Parts: sequence; C-alpha cells; structure tokens
Amino acid sequence: MKSKLGHFLAFLLLFFFAIVFLIPIFIVLLNSFKSKFSISQTPFVLPTEDTFVGIENYITGINNTGFPSAFFWSLFVTVFSVAVIVIFTSMTAWYIVRVKAKFTSFMYYLFVFSMIVPFQMVMFTMSKIANILALDNPYGLIIIYLGFGSGLSVFMFSGFIKSVPLGIEEAATIDGCNPLQTFWLIVFPILKPTAITVAILNTMWIWNDYLLPYLVIGSDYKTIPIAVQYLKGGYGSIDMGALMAMLVLAILPVVIFYLSCQKYIIKGVAAGAVKG
Repeated sequence: MKSKLGHFLAFLLLFFFAIVFLIPIFIVLLNSFKSKFSISQTPFVLPTEDTFVGIENYITGINNTGFPSAFFWSLFVTVFSVAVIVIFTSMTAWYIVRVKAKFTSFMYYLFVFSMIVPFQMVMFTMSKIANILALDNPYGLIIIYLGFGSGLSVFMFSGFIKSVPLGIEEAATIDGCNPLQTFWLIVFPILKPTAITVAILNTMWIWNDYLLPYLVIGSDYKTIPIAVQYLKGGYGSIDMGALMAMLVLAILPVVIFYLSCQKYIIKGVAAGAVKG
C-alpha cells in the first residue's frame, strides 16, 4: 500500500509539473488565433466570435518575416550542425578514452572546462575572429556550433564509451578491421542511445538559439529567432497576434522531433553521465 501510495503521489507531482510547463505553450497557441488587440486585453480567455481571426495571424507573420527563407536557414544550420557535432565528437571521445596518454587526458579536461565558460565572456572575441576567418555565414556558423557544442557532447560520449568492453574492438581488429572500420561498424552502432540524446539536446539548443546567429550572420541569412524580431514595429509596437503565430510555427518542428526521440533521452543521459 505504501508503494502504491508513493507511486500515486509521484504521478500527481509529475502531472502538476507537466501542466505548469505546458500552460505557456497552450497560451501561445490560444492567442495565435485571436486579434492582436484582444491578446493584450484578455490573454487567458478562449477566442470568441469577436476575437477569433482564424489563420490571419499566421499569414501576416509569414509575409512580414519571410518565414519560408528563415525556416530553410534554421533547418539547414540545425541539421548540419547537429550531424557534424555527433560525428566529430563521438570520434574524439573514442580517441580520448582508448588512447591513454597525458595529451588525451588534457584534451578531455579541456572539453569539460569549456562547458563552464560563459558564452558572454567570448562572444565579442568570437564574432571578431569569425569575421576575420570568413565564418560569418551559415556554413561557418556550423563550425562555430561544433566548437560550442563539443564540450557536453564529448563528455557524454566519453562516459558511455568507458562502459563498452574493449574486447569487442580487439575482436574486430583481429578480423582485419582498421580503426575507422572498427569505429563505424562496431563502436558507433553501440553509441546509438547517447548519439540520439546528444542530437536532441543540440537540436533544441541550435534551433532556438538567437544570440549566436545574430552576432555571426546578422540579418543577411535570417534564422527563425532573428526573423521573429522583425515583427516589432516603430516605437516598440509589436503585432502580438503574428508574433504568437510565428512562435507556434517555430516550436512545432522541435516539439515533434523531441516527442519522436524522447524515449532515448533518459537512457542516453544515464549511460553517458553516470557510467562515466
């Protein structure tokens, strides 16, 4: 009975927190179908016949922000940045764990240290160097995201690789596999839970990131967070209806991606952080 009561109380607590976190998303979705004046006056009330505007806010937001172009650049930067981070950091972590040397130990702690350095400390220097090295474009932004995303990713991959038996790799070497074949055919498939977790965490970060694209590429190649700010008019006026609609379109892809892969998150985080 005590066990059942404990599970029931835990369920109620988690259900309460779920409601708390979902309420802001529901309010944004609710107001995306209301006129901009009614949003300011009655933001928590369901749309009525007088306040409901259908998809008018979505059409206005798409036209005023250039949403299709912004969506393309956000998708391009996110997909390729996440792919590069997963591939390079997994290989780096494998090298660090399997090659026992002072140099690899130094590399590991350097990656870990990078996680505690605030972005604000390096953002102006980074933007200047990006301009000098001609990285101030969507392609260069992928390289910059690789640098900022490497710390946590290497840490998680390293923790998981330490739990992989070395005998599996030795057997592959005896069968004639070179290091690259051993990694891609043997090690990387085993890293699937952690790789998906790393991909999810970096996707949510990169897709929603505003400051780094704004500093590096500015308005030449607008991503969704940058495009949304163009709904702000003169004297601080904001079309709240269009803004709410664009926020719904912005969070929808990452929510779908998260829900389709969320079962791997706890498994991957536990394997990468606890076992290491």
